[in-house]
Amino acid sequence: QVQLVESGGGLVQAGDSLRLSCAASGRTFSSDAMGWFRQAPGKAREFVAGIRWNFRFTYYPDSVKGRFTISRDNAKNTVYLQMNSLKPEDTAVYYCAASLRLLSWAQESSYNYWGQGTQVTVSS
Repeated sequence: QVQLVESGGGLVQAGDSLRLSCAASGRTFSSDAMGWFRQAPGKAREFVAGIRWNFRFTYYPDSVKGRFTISRDNAKNTVYLQMNSLKPEDTAVYYCAASLRLLSWAQESSYNYWGQGTQVTVSS
């Protein structure tokens, strides 16, 4: 089992930055990759960033590329999502997820464990 706890969400203004954290515990050595997703009210959950644990490989969709950066601290078993130049459309609940064997970055079914989510609200 892997437990994930997100933190760092909040209310910010458009153009501001925010850094989310995802602390992993349990059998973290068994996970292959970590991802960040977000879900806005009335919309489907959307993949926003991914990173492999053992290699410094990252992946972003075009919607956030250049603004969001995912990183990890293996010693702390923590994954971060640095979000810059935030826009009102970035408002959502942000979730981190752990994959035991990644088949597709953006596919929710590739991820085995999920955090409870943290709210990010960007005002205009």
